[in-house]
Amino acid sequence: MSAPISIVIPTLNAGETLVPTLEALMEGLHAGLIRELVVTDGGSTDQTLQIAEEAGARIVSGAPSRGAQLRRGCEQAKGDWLLVLHADTVLETGWSTEVETQLQTGRPATFRLLFRAKGLGARWVAGWANIRTRLFGLPYGDQGLLVPRQTYISAGGFPDQPLMEDVALIRALPRVTLLSSRAFTSAERYIRQGWVRRGARNLWTLTRYFLGADPEQLAQAYRR
Repeated sequence: MSAPISIVIPTLNAGETLVPTLEALMEGLHAGLIRELVVTDGGSTDQTLQIAEEAGARIVSGAPSRGAQLRRGCEQAKGDWLLVLHADTVLETGWSTEVETQLQTGRPATFRLLFRAKGLGARWVAGWANIRTRLFGLPYGDQGLLVPRQTYISAGGFPDQPLMEDVALIRALPRVTLLSSRAFTSAERYIRQGWVRRGARNLWTLTRYFLGADPEQLAQAYRR
């Protein structure tokens, strides 16, 4: 019987963050949960592809766009389940035990968010993300997503758009379970722009998306 999970990671010059992400997945491999690693790359020019190849990943290449990259990667995945992670998201030790239990439910799930940073801002933003997930079933992509492949296909998969591709998919899925295991993610943008400013900007971007704004325009504003 094949291992159930295909790991799908979108990358673009992720050489500085990819190694810890992959190292944290080793316990899932030892537990017999991981069937394959799919790295869907958007044209990296650093050591990202070398790291992926050394890890035994199947590499899918194409134009840079997170939605399109994720869609291509998930289309290539063969596992009964998909575990989609950002290249700078590190799952905490012990995640595989809880995931193995979650597989028995047949329902999609996500991890509790925690930033690799200290201070009130980091705790506040992560806390709000976890409350939002618990109350509204609306996680962001940096929390990871565990979903049965057939459920993913039935929901239409990730849309080919550069931003809010995670929200678009989540809204089409059955309600997502918030696991106890944590996903540690980079706080670089928050530290650079300020926790309050970046948090408010993210909330405004989400509101505009719900009101029907074009994801292409949102992506341009988001990256400024």
